[in-house]
Amino acid sequence: MAIALHGEDDTRDNYRHITPAQFAALDHSTVTLLDLREPDEVIVHPVKDAINIPFDQIGQRLSSVPTGKPVVVFCRVGDWSEQVCEILTDRGYEAINLDGGFTALRDAGYADSTVSVGNADNAARTIDDNRVVKSTPAPLAPKTLHVNAKGLKCPGPIVAVADALRPEPAGTRLTVDATEDAFCSDIAVWAERTGNKLVSLTREGEHGIIHAELEKGSVETANGGTPVTCASGNATVNGSCTVPASTAQAGGDVLHDKTFVVFSGDLDKTIAVFIMANGAAAMGRKVTIFFTFWGLNILRKPKRVHVAKTIIERMFGFMMPRGTQRLGLSRMNMGGIGAKMIRWIMKSKNVASLEELMKQATDHGVRLVACQMSMDIMGIHKEELIDGVELGGVSTFLGAGETSDISLFV
Repeated sequence: MAIALHGEDDTRDNYRHITPAQFAALDHSTVTLLDLREPDEVIVHPVKDAINIPFDQIGQRLSSVPTGKPVVVFCRVGDWSEQVCEILTDRGYEAINLDGGFTALRDAGYADSTVSVGNADNAARTIDDNRVVKSTPAPLAPKTLHVNAKGLKCPGPIVAVADALRPEPAGTRLTVDATEDAFCSDIAVWAERTGNKLVSLTREGEHGIIHAELEKGSVETANGGTPVTCASGNATVNGSCTVPASTAQAGGDVLHDKTFVVFSGDLDKTIAVFIMANGAAAMGRKVTIFFTFWGLNILRKPKRVHVAKTIIERMFGFMMPRGTQRLGLSRMNMGGIGAKMIRWIMKSKNVASLEELMKQATDHGVRLVACQMSMDIMGIHKEELIDGVELGGVSTFLGAGETSDISLFV
């Protein structure tokens, strides 16, 4: 029996209602049956042709409910199914609620006509790639995580997502809320290039909170390179969430490493380097930052270190800034006032400071290499450098560059 559009079924809400008698007479080929009960209940009383998505998993698996046919929703007593019908209706589905749920169906004497008793194969039907498949018994639901990245600035949201997913197994689901506009593009590209699946990407209005749902991919897909299509939901980002596949594939000895040569000792340029380095580290890339000449001042300890120096070395040390707190701007430095202003603005906008970005980088395995030759010329000794810095030369840089698909000179 097809669902009547008028007169026979109740339309007192924005979705429709049916009775146990109408449910029992349904032609299952014309509808999708969605069972919200727990797997143990379904095993005991499975409903023929019904797809089982427990109520507490519906938020993560709603996008996999097939479209194109009415969805008849039922639970144990009809309360959870009403909530899910409202959600489905908001998402554009034609939702129909079985009033009273399976209990009403059983009490009305229709359970035997709809239930395949003892058929364990039908007990835990699930959805995979929008096709109904059977599994016995019901598989454990994938773990679901949540990241609150609201208020975080680049690269904060991406780093938070990467940190949360990194230790988890393939198939883990993660939802994230963010407010930075750039996150719309960043999360799509990050998912594509790291082999993770962007399930959905939506936004509450033009400037509202951005919601993304991801599924961790397997190790075999970690290099990305496949298209990612987002579910539409209530609102799409930029009209479409389809991200084209990258046409650049690894070839020869070239990997996806990133290498930065920091020649400048300017605060603004250094901040940019560490933002990009942290973003690359969040994508699982090996990152090397090679500091040479004026860039070495970034690595100096803020307090004076007593080491034996020549007169020329002492003159260099006196004229150069010692550590990140004394770096100036490449433009509008104004005797150091500009640097203080930009730090104040970064703090007020919740952008991580340079010192925080550097710690974040080292915590995520970014390699900091100081050029030994430049240190010798400028009279900087190893004891004056912050912890965690390696010493290297041109071969160290070239070795990192040969396995990188990006090398930037700043």
